[in-house]
Amino acid sequence: MANGNGRTALKDRVKEAQEKLWGSQVVEAILRPGSPFKQGYQDSPRNRSYVVMNNVLYHLHPVKVKRHGVKLSYTLCLGGLSFFLFIVLTITGIFLMFYYTPTGELAYDDIQRLSTDVAFGSLVRNIHRWGAHLMVLSVFLHMSRVFYHGAYKPPREFNWVVGVILLLLTLLLSFSGYLLPWDQLALWAVTVGTNMAGFVPVFGNQVKFALLAGAEVSAATLLRFYVLHVLAFPFVIVIFMAVHFWRVRKDGGVSGPL
Repeated sequence: MANGNGRTALKDRVKEAQEKLWGSQVVEAILRPGSPFKQGYQDSPRNRSYVVMNNVLYHLHPVKVKRHGVKLSYTLCLGGLSFFLFIVLTITGIFLMFYYTPTGELAYDDIQRLSTDVAFGSLVRNIHRWGAHLMVLSVFLHMSRVFYHGAYKPPREFNWVVGVILLLLTLLLSFSGYLLPWDQLALWAVTVGTNMAGFVPVFGNQVKFALLAGAEVSAATLLRFYVLHVLAFPFVIVIFMAVHFWRVRKDGGVSGPL
């Protein structure tokens, strides 16, 4: 009998802990309005339709825009500028892919040919290069502005975490592209970067081996970073940008000053 009472009390404590977890501010920030997992959700045709109509593809623009959202200021549209630079980098990057071969023997020569033999090759490459620098700067300034205005506070804390992930992805995208010319600077950069990754707790050696595609820097390393730069990182960053824009919309639009 005592064991039965103990199990019942344990189940009650587990249920109470689950209710506290699902009702916490962190979970509330992650779940979208009308989600069936939100605390107090009641199944009804109206709530089900509310969930459907709150997806990222519906109502791309809010019905109302706050005055500070369109007011000219020195921090106007840093997030939009970062997105615009990402589009520019995508277009110029596709152009560069036509004239670049990710092999140890041809990579450096292809970069040189872009500047001498390809029409507008040097221009497009410089747009891509400076666009990458400007994107890193604009994303950093955007994050600084959000922190300065306190826009990371509830109910925007989940979107702040998404923004931090986007900043890290932007830095990784810039770093992986820095290695593609496969010159002396790139070789030293990949050596220093992978050595730093080797100090990751517990899995450091495995991370370093995965980045190098072997025990040391080789042509396989170049191919590994090329795939990361043109496929893996852009794919992940597009997903997080979609979530980021959706959360901006659902959290009340562009945040204003305190």
